[in-house]
Amino acid sequence: MNDIVPDRPPAGSPDAQRESSLRTIGHISYALHAIVAVGAVMPAFQPSILLLIAAFVLDLVKKDDAMGTWQESHFRWRIRSVLAAALLYVVTIPLWLLFVLPGWIAWGIISIWFIYRVVRGWLALNDRRAMPT
Repeated sequence: MNDIVPDRPPAGSPDAQRESSLRTIGHISYALHAIVAVGAVMPAFQPSILLLIAAFVLDLVKKDDAMGTWQESHFRWRIRSVLAAALLYVVTIPLWLLFVLPGWIAWGIISIWFIYRVVRGWLALNDRRAMPT
């Protein structure tokens, strides 16, 4: 899917309502992702992983509603971001067990990457642009 987004559907049409609903879901999901991502790099602020799971489940449940629209790429982007971050966190657990500092550094890098993904996606959603595949 390319980054060119078609003109907005006419106000009040079913397509406009669908787009608005999907964008609202996208904003909620990105907000939940952002809370967890920022919390991961701020030692004094540790939000529950349940927020991320809620956003992930929301994306999984609603992704079919976005099929064939420019917003489909955002659902795919968020789902892949969570899965990749989870895999990276799990793979780097041994660093925490063997040496604390390398584990802390690895998780910090993963968290910064995740924040980047959230910010990049959220800005594109706000501009009504599709995410790269």
